[in-house]
Amino acid sequence: MIKVGITGREGFVGHHLYQTLALHKDEFSLIEFDRIFFDDNRSMDEFVSSCDVIVHLAALNRHNDPQFIYETNISLVKKLIASLERTISKAHLIISSSTQEERDNLYGKSKKEGRLLLSEWANQSGGSLSGLVIPNVFGPFGHPNYNSVIATFCHQIARSETPKIDVDGDLKLIYVGELVEEIINVIRNNDNTHKLIIPHSAQSKVSEILSLLQYFRKSYQDDGEIPVLVNDFQHKLFNTYRCYMDVASYFPKKFVQHADNRGVFVEIARQGIAGQTSFSTTLPGITRGNHFHTRKIERFAVIKGKALIQLRRIGTAEVFDFYLDGHEAAYVDMPIWYTHNIKNIGDDILYTIFWINEPFNANDPDTYFEIV
Repeated sequence: MIKVGITGREGFVGHHLYQTLALHKDEFSLIEFDRIFFDDNRSMDEFVSSCDVIVHLAALNRHNDPQFIYETNISLVKKLIASLERTISKAHLIISSSTQEERDNLYGKSKKEGRLLLSEWANQSGGSLSGLVIPNVFGPFGHPNYNSVIATFCHQIARSETPKIDVDGDLKLIYVGELVEEIINVIRNNDNTHKLIIPHSAQSKVSEILSLLQYFRKSYQDDGEIPVLVNDFQHKLFNTYRCYMDVASYFPKKFVQHADNRGVFVEIARQGIAGQTSFSTTLPGITRGNHFHTRKIERFAVIKGKALIQLRRIGTAEVFDFYLDGHEAAYVDMPIWYTHNIKNIGDDILYTIFWINEPFNANDPDTYFEIV
């Protein structure tokens, strides 16, 4: 069992790393961290002494005063090193730096100097360091106007605001889930590369990203269609966008019913990608689900009976309740990293149609049990 501590656990990358490591309970034990530890030597030393691996993600990305960013980030690294020295730690250190290392700005300078300070500690103490130089990271739950331009655009477009392009640069990107896998591989391999370049997995101009997100807004949010996704980057960008929508006000979505003297016709899903369609019957009082996905796009469509569909974002406590009735057939889509279930709350059998973008694969199910 590898004991892993994460500084900056509440941040964008830290949150995803923590939640993903938590899925591997037989391999990793998570050591809790609080930012106040940086100002409490006793708590910091207890944390450091408990860890086999420390992933240092705590840093300031944006502030009105660039000098404050620099001083804050260097101070956090020095406080960590002081604790490593007090405890004579031999932990494997992993620090997240940035491709901005080589740019002429104080943020990039702080990341590079922080990595070099930890490199010096590792050389002198006999410890190991993985200094990750990371491209632009995007994915669900990033903070707008802070983590990335994609987070900002997603937040604005989902809320009918007008995004603005300041510089139409060419971005080298990595999805946060891909970065987390890179970090986990570094942990498993006990890597000791003091400057490890993390390759980007996608590249796009800012204007191209904005155009895609506006297409997602029109196709999915306005028209209720699953958009055409031609590659892995677009799939990940679409899943990112979905997580910025206000699910509480958007779902459930009622279907358009075409009625005549024969009955009613309803189109369940119009999608630009392949997928699997299935249906279930659920007896009164029975609950299905209580699991979440990290990449799948899924739709629950209640066509007969009464159902309660519940969603809860992993790592949070708020539960969203959606009541559906087959008399007004409707659907709810499942955002990634939201555990979800469906319960028959009526007196008769519940009929539900499910659409998901990939068939179930027992060897790679992307399905993780957690009670809503």
